[in-house]
Amino acid sequence: MTEDILDLPALQWYPGHMKRAKDIILENLKLVDVVVELLDARAPLSSKNPMLDEILENKTRIIAMNKADLADKNILKKYTAYFREKGIKAVYISSTGGAPKNLLRAVETAAEEKTQKWVKNGAKPRAARVMILGIPNVGKSTLINSIAGKNKAKAADTPGVTRNKQWVKIGKNLELLDTPGILWPKFDDPKIGLNLAFLGAINDEVYDNEKVAVLLIEKIKNIANENLIARYKLQTTEKSGEEILEDIGKKRGCLVKGGAVDTLKAAKIVLTEFRSGKLGEYVLPEDGI
Repeated sequence: MTEDILDLPALQWYPGHMKRAKDIILENLKLVDVVVELLDARAPLSSKNPMLDEILENKTRIIAMNKADLADKNILKKYTAYFREKGIKAVYISSTGGAPKNLLRAVETAAEEKTQKWVKNGAKPRAARVMILGIPNVGKSTLINSIAGKNKAKAADTPGVTRNKQWVKIGKNLELLDTPGILWPKFDDPKIGLNLAFLGAINDEVYDNEKVAVLLIEKIKNIANENLIARYKLQTTEKSGEEILEDIGKKRGCLVKGGAVDTLKAAKIVLTEFRSGKLGEYVLPEDGI
């Protein structure tokens, strides 16, 4: 099986709430001073929405590669340098491990520059307003909650759950705006859509889970075959992805009446365990790095 194509009709994975999300961003962009663009550290370029480059224009922007605890840090350093060469401040963080100090420092520095301009122009100082942007399931609400210390922003496993804007005040000097996750209508490179499916940024209901799991297995075979063998106690991976998925199903007891393997159930196990980091720390191969 080749890794090329996911059958994702545009209107299925770019539903109405995606358009509303874009409208919310455009309506509120003039209210904010700094934008934090949240990427998935396991596929930073694939999770970078190209629509935002046009939308943000000259806004002060910081890129935060989230879920770094699930990624290879040595490769993330290369991405940090990559964005720096493009004139964009970038850090890698894990929003589940408490407030990320490196991101907060970057935000404070950028906000301070804005504050100095307000005062110089005779305006009264106010709290810096920061918009958090990113694709579905990249961890925007989790990041805000880690900074606020409370569950102020709603989050869920289903892509697109944050349907409306949410302002969260952090002390006297910072206000964060959480926004709904937004994808773009068409992937120019099908590998991007595949990476986003691996990561769970696209709702599992709109594509073939078994096909994606097989492609993921084949990808991991090339990146870290030993992790695949160890996690599922496999004798060998010198097989096709479909055969390995069958073996995983047998190992995990995914059987139906008559002893056949429930490959859909096995596929969901593989996808879930990859997304939670149980298959190891990865940065998926991407063009440009």
